[in-house]
Amino acid sequence: MPSVLPEPSQQRLAIGAKLRATRHAQGMTIAHVAEATGLTKGFISRVERDETSPSVVTLIMLCEVLSLPVGRLFEAPERAVVRLADAPRINLGGVGVVERLVSARSEPRVQVIRSTLEPGASGGPDLYTMSSEAEVVHVLSGAVRLRFATEEVALTAGDSLTFAGRDPHSWTNVAEGRTELVWVLAPAAWSGSG
Repeated sequence: MPSVLPEPSQQRLAIGAKLRATRHAQGMTIAHVAEATGLTKGFISRVERDETSPSVVTLIMLCEVLSLPVGRLFEAPERAVVRLADAPRINLGGVGVVERLVSARSEPRVQVIRSTLEPGASGGPDLYTMSSEAEVVHVLSGAVRLRFATEEVALTAGDSLTFAGRDPHSWTNVAEGRTELVWVLAPAAWSGSG
């Protein structure tokens, strides 16, 4: 029986964006990398745009200058699709609200929650906090009033509000019908894994 060998992929590896992102994250310019490697700025620019493929030796040299393990260039990107119908229901203590975690449970950098507020729904009479540096609420439809210790903020469809999650707050649906919200917590306020 003849052996079947896998066909090599004709698709080029796109490593340039990873190199560029790493360089930017370290505050380095193309000129800095060129000086450290002895390569030309034009060549580095073409590599970052995936217009040319560097040799293995050149690639290792670029990675060393960027303190980037070579293997990271070939890792598959992490992606997670969460369909609203499959998103797990969570309970953050509100009354008259259905909340769904629409970001990946295991994502530590951010959590996204989709909330459907029935008429009169609220976060409760007491102010609460979330253990996140930043909290963003975006109103998809309806209207909500956020209450803080010293002020209230009214939001309607299309409005967003950014504040520290540790700032005591609560909310109330002030629309006659349902209100749909998206909450973004960064970093994630709790670990949904496990």
